[in-house]
Order: sequence, then structure tokens, then C-alpha cells
Amino acid sequence: MVLLAIAGAFGVCLVGGLILGESIRDDSIQSFFISIAVALVAAGLFQLLGRKGEAKLFRREALCAIGLSWILATLIGALPYQFTVADCDFSDAIFESASGLTTTGATAFPKFDEFPKSLLLWRSLSQWVGGLGVVVFFVAILSSLGAGAKILFSNESSGTSSDFDHGRIQSGAFQLLIFYLSVSLLCMLTYKFGGMDWFQAINHSMTTVSTGGFSTESKSIEQFQSPFLEWAAIFFMVVCGATFVYMIRLCRGRFHILKQNHEIYWYLLIVFFSICLIALFLVDQTGQLPTHDSIRTAAFQVVSIMTTTGYATADFDAWLPPAKMLLLLLMFIGGCSGSTSGGIKVVRVVIAIRAAMRSITLAFRPNVMVPMRMGGQTLGERAIHSAVIFIILMTALQLLAMLFVSANEPNISYLSVFSAVQATLFNIGPGFEAVGPTENFHFLRSSTKVFLSLLMILGRLELYAVMVLFMPSVWKRFS
Repeated sequence: MVLLAIAGAFGVCLVGGLILGESIRDDSIQSFFISIAVALVAAGLFQLLGRKGEAKLFRREALCAIGLSWILATLIGALPYQFTVADCDFSDAIFESASGLTTTGATAFPKFDEFPKSLLLWRSLSQWVGGLGVVVFFVAILSSLGAGAKILFSNESSGTSSDFDHGRIQSGAFQLLIFYLSVSLLCMLTYKFGGMDWFQAINHSMTTVSTGGFSTESKSIEQFQSPFLEWAAIFFMVVCGATFVYMIRLCRGRFHILKQNHEIYWYLLIVFFSICLIALFLVDQTGQLPTHDSIRTAAFQVVSIMTTTGYATADFDAWLPPAKMLLLLLMFIGGCSGSTSGGIKVVRVVIAIRAAMRSITLAFRPNVMVPMRMGGQTLGERAIHSAVIFIILMTALQLLAMLFVSANEPNISYLSVFSAVQATLFNIGPGFEAVGPTENFHFLRSSTKVFLSLLMILGRLELYAVMVLFMPSVWKRFS
């Protein structure tokens, strides 16, 4: 089903390229024909292999299906780049495909703006499909999965069936899909009204709503030199970095639910205070009072980094060290759970901070019961434990990944290594220095780019769906 969805996306790009003036004899169109054929043949083979299998999905099998689906989708998604771009190294194609489907937004191609329009459309569409998740898309349309759909959805989208008003997870996934389509359409019309042509508006709306950050222009949103477009992008990035389920309920007029979600408050507070701090740092750097341009620049970069979109309107690598450190911290935090953004997620950071404060209290008052609450509900010890362990795992993985990248790339600086790992593991896109907002990842070794591609998938699926593939004990103990 996932491969059929990818083949369908290829078909959209093929038709789009023909409509936009490409010839059926062009390499780009031929590459999509070949890619569609490969995806369909692979889908057919999996269908044949699975004819005698059980229809039920349990947690172990669901995690395996998710991890393998994303890895396979990344490999198949690399084919259009491999067949279209001249002298394309397959590691570059894998990196670009992984960056698209995981909505990371980093690129391995220095001159991507010269791609045929069909390939540019695939870059954007891959992020749009990956934003909500190919698994969520087929859960929304495939009602025969039953309980398996609940497992797939909750592990792929950082959501649970309890987030919805009704118990049926297919209905909930379908609501998300309708919301996603609606916001995409509104974003596209806004960009068109703001001065983009239809092709630019369609592409940028897909990569904004998915908080992916791919652009058709080498200078990203800065290319348009439009304050209106920048504020529009800021608005849609903020909306899509918030929890989708609660945004759906707000659209229905259920404003009382804001009292039940402290994560949204923390998310907006962090964004607001970060914008203020960055604006002050820019004042220190320029020696001038804040202007509309400096405030807009600060707001755009803060929102783009925290929602892990990765658009750029300024070279923030040239900013003062405290401004860059704040952006690194925002990369780590990320957006809200149940959104298209990456990072640790605000709710886990809040839980971890509260757990640390509770531990301090218990150190000198060990017999006192100190319950933790979020959104009016008491958090169980399992939820607190899971949040803290996840942060520890992500931090440990980042350190180990930095060790590998630094050993494999001895000629780049520590900050470049740190931000390259952070930008890919947390699905940010741009980093600092050698991988800054005006640079790309093309210069890295092939093995490094493949490794960073795996980090993107790990970050997008929040570790477990991929890590379970490499743990024999999981398969032996319960088989």
C-alpha cells in the first residue's frame, strides 16, 4: 500500500511535468516512468509474498512495517533523482529522498533550482506526503486494518486514538487528512495572492504545511523579498507546528479545550520569548533599535527553526554566538506532539523539567507525594519515564552519531559536525558553518550522507520503529 502511494505520487509529478511543458522524451519524464514501474513491480511482489500471511497487526509487526516502509519508500523515492540528475551519486539521491519524506529539508544538490519542474514537484510532494506520514494516509483510506490501524497511527504520527472524539482511528486519521488538505489549500492561495506564481505557490504551500522547508528557489523564501509572504509563512508554520488534533477542535469552535493542553501554551511562550531574545541580539549586533525588518527576521528564523521547517530569509550563521546557541536549543526542542514538526517535542521537554524539579523536592522531602499534571490530568509514572528515557536516548544517539561523523569527516569543524547531526536527527534542515543556511551537504562522503539519511528516518519515526528492526531479542523472545 505504501509503495502504491509512492507510485501514485510519481504519477502526479509525471503529469505535472507534462502540463508544465516537459516532453515525454525528456530524461525527467522517462525517469518517472521507470520509477513508477519499479514501485509497482515491488508492490506486486510484496502482495504475492503476503498472500498467505495473517491480516492482523500487533505492536511488534506494526513497528516493523512502519520502519521498513519508510526505509523502502526512501530507496524508491531516490530513483527520480538518480535517473534525472546528471552524474548523480546514489548517496545524494538517497539523502534528498530521505530529507523529503522525513520533512527535514536539507539538500545534497548545490543547484537544485535548475532541476526540471517535475523533479522540483517531487521534492515538494515528497515532503507533503511525508509530513502527515504515508502510513497515516493509507490508514485513513484502508478500513480493513481494524486494531492494526490504531497501532500504525499511534506509532507513526505521535498521536493516539484517545486524541479523537470517536473511538474509530480511521475516522480520526481521515479528519487529520481533511485538515491537512484544507490548510494546504489555504496556504497555496495565500502565497498566490502574495505574489508567487501558481507553481511556486503549490510547491511552497506543500513544504510549509509539512514543515519541510524545500523550496524551488536557491535563496528559499528570501528570493521573493516580500514581507507579506514572510509573515504568511510564519503564520502557517506556527499553525502546523502545533498539535493538529487541537487545531481541528479549535476550528470547530471548541475553545474550552485550550485549558486542557498546556503544551500549546508552552509552545507559544517559547516562540514569543525566543523572538524577543533574537531581536535583542540583532540589536546588539547592528547597534540599531529594533525595526520591523529585524523583528520579522527574528520571528521568521525562530519559527522556522523551532517548527523544524528550515526556510531561511537570513544567514543566521553570521549572527552573534548567543543567537546561534538559542537556535540550537530550539532545534532540540522542536514543535508540539501530533504535528508535522520534528525535535524532542515541547511536551517531553516540559515533562522532563517538571520531573527534574520534583526530584529536587523529593531529595529533601522523600515521603511527600508530588503528583505531576498536564492539561488537568495526572501523569502516570510510565508517561514520565517514557519522556525522560526518550530524551536520554536521543541525546545519546546524537553524541554517538557525532563521533561517527567526526571520524568520517575529519576536515570539518566541531560545530559543523554537531549541527549536521542535529539538523538531520531532529529533521531541521540547515545547520551552521559548513552546513549552514547558505550551504548544502553535497561535500560530505557518501557513507556520511547515507548515515545522516538513516538519522533522518530515526528522528522522523522517533527511534523505536527503526531501532526494533535491529534488536534480535524482540523477535526471539516473543516468537
